[in-house]
Amino acid sequence: MRPPDRARCHARCIMDAKPPSPDVFLIRRTMDEITPVADRAVSYFYALLFVRHPELRDMFPVAMDVQRERLFTALLTAAEHFDDSATLSSYLTSLGRGHRRYGTRPEHYPAVGEALIGALARYAAAVWTPQTEAAWVRAYTAVSQIMIDAAAADERTAPAWWDAEIVGHEHRADDVAVLTVRPATAYPFLAGQYAAVQTPWWPRVWRPYSFACAPRPDGLLVFHVKAVPAGWVSRALVHRAAPGDVIRLGPPAGTMTVDHSTDSNLLCLGGGTGIAPIKALVEDVVEHGGRRTVQVFYGARHTEHLYDLDTMLDLQRAHPWLSVRAVVADTPPDALTGPLPDAVLAAGPWDSYDAYLSGPPGLVRSSVDTLVRGGMPAHRIRHDLAAAHEEAATGPGPAAQSRSEPSSPSTPSMFPSR
Repeated sequence: MRPPDRARCHARCIMDAKPPSPDVFLIRRTMDEITPVADRAVSYFYALLFVRHPELRDMFPVAMDVQRERLFTALLTAAEHFDDSATLSSYLTSLGRGHRRYGTRPEHYPAVGEALIGALARYAAAVWTPQTEAAWVRAYTAVSQIMIDAAAADERTAPAWWDAEIVGHEHRADDVAVLTVRPATAYPFLAGQYAAVQTPWWPRVWRPYSFACAPRPDGLLVFHVKAVPAGWVSRALVHRAAPGDVIRLGPPAGTMTVDHSTDSNLLCLGGGTGIAPIKALVEDVVEHGGRRTVQVFYGARHTEHLYDLDTMLDLQRAHPWLSVRAVVADTPPDALTGPLPDAVLAAGPWDSYDAYLSGPPGLVRSSVDTLVRGGMPAHRIRHDLAAAHEEAATGPGPAAQSRSEPSSPSTPSMFPSR
């Protein structure tokens, strides 16, 4: 499945140049065929993998529903960017590093590849040809080699995960908690990034949470967590966790960070617990001297969901370059109303600003669309849908509709889920 003498050649093909256009066409045609039957195809893939290699089953969570969704998301992401070598390489490098926490080794990749080809051949039979299979073999060979090389490089400088003790647990609402944790060893990250979190109560189940603080001298980290229905990790962190418990953190990820080589102003939209990375970005600007204007729009469906508003207002009082505005649906005094993206657009123009968006996936997507429609270039809008929190529907307006634990597009794959 992955001939060793050709693997790095294929990897360089992806990293240094666009893949051959016929391969891109064949891969995307396969995905078009698979999409209507994705659930069956992915279930069949895992059945093949576990029957042929039962020793791999223990690497995966007991419940596979989220995992199945993430595998298909990974395939779609790779297919979408297969002719964009820089984006694909960055995506796969992050995947390779993140998979270390599952115990993934180079020898596991051929087994996964064989099961993947078997599932695709069965459920894309109408378009499956020898040429299609060859294209997928070349693609998977290159993909796996980039991931293997990234994991090997990361292993030389960082652990697979960090243990972190909970030292503070504050309920801000019935379903929201602010957790302060102390990593056992130094944890390097940037404001605006996120990490996958595993609790001791649900082994092998990881969920992404953004840091709610910039790096601190004492090394403490802060997370905002909302418990959602059927949210294994989120409910455990909000309702069960307590000081003294130890959780695990995956490596930092995400690109929603401030470029301090420029002096662009910041437009920040945070919906629900999406205010966490926005708060971290504000702290980061403070640490760098506060030489730019920062406009924060904090959105929620109802006033009581603005659980961190007082803290944000305290920051505003301390820093004249910071403005914080609440946007809610139930029209309280001194707050903007309506969908968060529309309120932000109406408060413009934002010609001198870079935008930073965080919150439920639907809110982030609608905010991107609204800002682009209002004239903001897409390259000046930053977000990490991967860090969309386990939030149900506390974001403002109808865009925030997800009521289950969202997947993480930056790290899903055929290996264990976050």
